[in-house]
Amino acid sequence: MNLFHEDKVKIPFGSKHLDAAICIPAEASDVRTAVVLTHGAGGDMNFRHLVLLAEALSSAGLLCLRFTCKGLNLVYRVRAYNAIVEYIQNLKTFTFKNIFLGGRSMGARAAAALVKQLSEEAGDSVQGLICLSFPLHPPGQMHAHSKRSEHLLGLTQTPVLFVSGTDDDMCQRDLLEDLRKKMKVPTAVHWIEGGSHGLAVKGRPEEEVLQEIKSGVTAWILEHI
Repeated sequence: MNLFHEDKVKIPFGSKHLDAAICIPAEASDVRTAVVLTHGAGGDMNFRHLVLLAEALSSAGLLCLRFTCKGLNLVYRVRAYNAIVEYIQNLKTFTFKNIFLGGRSMGARAAAALVKQLSEEAGDSVQGLICLSFPLHPPGQMHAHSKRSEHLLGLTQTPVLFVSGTDDDMCQRDLLEDLRKKMKVPTAVHWIEGGSHGLAVKGRPEEEVLQEIKSGVTAWILEHI
């Protein structure tokens, strides 16, 4: 028995549209939580980590939408992400009590910026933020992290989960731990020991690492609904 099914959709965005895929649990009548995910600066919604995470979340009873936005401009990305959230909120088939936003690398930056924006406009409309390989600074440039952390520091109520590799050259471990201490909201971090920015670990099977990520993210979300 399949625990979910996937629908491909095109979501209006100005005069264009955004390609998206929605993983819907088999017991759709019980779905009360939606999770939205997007990719980093490269790739698209079919990035393997996002696909497998979406499938795992849907198998746990959560609706999961992932979408493609190729633009490298952060403001453009945030606008696109906002169009996706409006689409989710207006779905007639579901009544969501909880919405979680997340992304990988640049997608995590866009998610964080949108969560801050929505919290200022609509209070606690988002129940959690998931940052996979948050790019706290350009590769090796630890001194340049302040601008990329401003949206996270501006959050006042939405809990945040970080999933990062200890060897990520775009998120130095000490800097992220220092940032967490300064943030006003509850945070958790799942460190992938030896993980790169792509969360690959030398000498460790990719499937094993992915299972760790899927389990960690799913457990955190279920704790917050």
